[in-house]
Amino acid sequence: MPESLYIHIPFCIKKCLYCDFLSVTYNEALARAYTDALCKELVLKKDVAGELKTIYIGGGTPTILPDECFRQLFTCLQNNYSLSPSPKITVEANPGTVDESKIKMLLSLGVNRISIGVQSFNDDELKTLGRIHTSNEALKAIEAIKNSGINNFSIDLIYGIPGQTMKTWEETLSKTAAFTISPAHISSYELTPEKDTPLYGLIESGKIKIPDEELVLEMYGSAIDYLRNKGYEHYEISNFALPRFRCLHNLNYWDRGEYIGAGAGAHSFIRSFRSKNTDDIRRYIKDLNKGIIPEAESTEIKRDDAIKEFIFLGLRKTEGISLAKAKELGLDMPAVCRELIEDGHLEVEGDYLRLTRKGLVVSNSVIVMLFEGFGLD
Repeated sequence: MPESLYIHIPFCIKKCLYCDFLSVTYNEALARAYTDALCKELVLKKDVAGELKTIYIGGGTPTILPDECFRQLFTCLQNNYSLSPSPKITVEANPGTVDESKIKMLLSLGVNRISIGVQSFNDDELKTLGRIHTSNEALKAIEAIKNSGINNFSIDLIYGIPGQTMKTWEETLSKTAAFTISPAHISSYELTPEKDTPLYGLIESGKIKIPDEELVLEMYGSAIDYLRNKGYEHYEISNFALPRFRCLHNLNYWDRGEYIGAGAGAHSFIRSFRSKNTDDIRRYIKDLNKGIIPEAESTEIKRDDAIKEFIFLGLRKTEGISLAKAKELGLDMPAVCRELIEDGHLEVEGDYLRLTRKGLVVSNSVIVMLFEGFGLD
């Protein structure tokens, strides 16, 4: 039974120019109605849950919700779900929506991990991304988190931003890993302009230009080297953690563990079925007011798809994929991977096959070659 729960809060003060996640402009009346519906969904799904080890509340901007909504949500969880003795409970936050009062409230509910979307410590880059906060506001939010006593917090960063240089990226890395901030966890993502976002339109029109591929790869490499030198473990393609502070919720995803998703657009993986709730927030509320789970799609993961997931999710982790588990799935990894190993894109260490530093930067191509080698479409 699933031991992880994801809850989606689809509200923001303002949608960022690069964001293609499900989010809408905050409306308090809608947010309160949404919270009511969310609690109804959680009640409907309680019987499929095991003892929860991780709860992750993402968005959107969860910290935009009124305190009363958070209390209502956690009361629902406490009344309907069994939690492990020390569950990891994460809430995503944006610097413009979190202060000492909000953090104190979250702590009182049992939240013990905060993931804060800083993205950059350069104000020009933040403006390019359409973020609502400044570098100084991000620093104040981080100070509030640290003053609260939370030592398990994560910072999100983005590289490959239009106008970003190696110098400004290194300055952001330096500020992030500085002793005064020193988060337990750092996620560092390459900016991927998605169609139908304002940023994509600006790039396509030539009004702004993303850094060239060579510079983007250099930025990625510099993050790996700099953060490793600061004591962070590079445990997944885009994620770094101090010892014992890896994100257990996301590790469950990469290990193909089961999980429950609640909220508009949320995904679930239960008993070999991957399902997704409707993206339509008003339909989501309407269905749940009728006692209907607002599922928009459900797909059974057959053997070939399960193998593909095993490969591409497993290789996201820098430890790689277990050769013993691969053998159980009928995969002769050493034979299919021989050329990629000889070329230096993959390597074997003990029971694990993993991407090398050379392979990390072309991981998508390596994974496609593995799919072809196993005759997977």
